[in-house]
Amino acid sequence: MRRSDKADATLAADGVMMRPLTAARWPDLVELFGPERGASSGCWCMWPRMARSEWKALGLDGRREAFHAIVEAGPPPGLLAYEGGTAIGWVAVGPRATVVRFQGAKVSRPVEAPAAPGPDGIHAITCFYIRSGHRKRGLMRPLAIAAVEFARANGAMAVDVCAIEADRPLVWGDGFVGIASVFRSLGFVEIARRSPRRPLMRLTLGRHG
Repeated sequence: MRRSDKADATLAADGVMMRPLTAARWPDLVELFGPERGASSGCWCMWPRMARSEWKALGLDGRREAFHAIVEAGPPPGLLAYEGGTAIGWVAVGPRATVVRFQGAKVSRPVEAPAAPGPDGIHAITCFYIRSGHRKRGLMRPLAIAAVEFARANGAMAVDVCAIEADRPLVWGDGFVGIASVFRSLGFVEIARRSPRRPLMRLTLGRHG
């Protein structure tokens, strides 16, 4: 069993189960995102993973194929939230090295020197998506908790997120990066702020051994 598949199911709250996005669960993600919508604006969770020019050049179908290839290859790039057998939410989490745009963007680039502390030591939470009809239920928090535990199980020493401040009403879709107050409540601390509303935050997990 791969290390990333250790915790195949995590009970979160109110009957919601968190499961890694494996190849077998790809149809559940497609149904959640919508085969034509691809979540938000046909993103297919590829926005943090490649340069803007490459993202645009791929188009909707290309982004879907690219993300499908990532899921098929493994390890799981995130977790699905299930309620009553239906996927109702998604959180993307994995090593920083796998999210190229997040790694290089001004607001979310690392605070460490390029060579430290190792390519897989710091994981990043980069995306949330909640099914219509299940929003405003507070699902981001259990998804974030599960993402942290998933990263911990896969050897992460720390987890980063570049969330957004909800100090004023958000434009639809802005919250996909995570809401800063949710992460503060989980113990994340601000380590940089390169944009007024986008703190780079971190939860240190400690070394494994």
